[in-house]
Amino acid sequence: MSISVIEIELPLAEGLKINEDTLSVDLSDGRTILVPLVWFPRLTHATAKERKNWRLIGKGHGIHWDDLDEDISVEGLLAGRPSSESQDSFKRWLGKRESLASRRAAKRRA
Repeated sequence: MSISVIEIELPLAEGLKINEDTLSVDLSDGRTILVPLVWFPRLTHATAKERKNWRLIGKGHGIHWDDLDEDISVEGLLAGRPSSESQDSFKRWLGKRESLASRRAAKRRA
């Protein structure tokens, strides 16, 4: 007895839009997938400028935000998977971000 394996070719990301509450990704097969931004806490806490600084990775298999150290795969989006980052990891990232913002504000006041 043999088992056939069916390989499914995933579409690639071709572009995206982000607003205050939604991530919208245009796919190579003509679909656009919309997911709530709250699925990705780093994007939720990002500035508009940081959200705009993205690039496609893996020829469109994923999206990366350099300023946020965030990666999202097309496969994960299609599977309906929100960020798998632990709360501890996110809290550390957020703490570093807030500390940096405080130092920058102090420099501007000086």
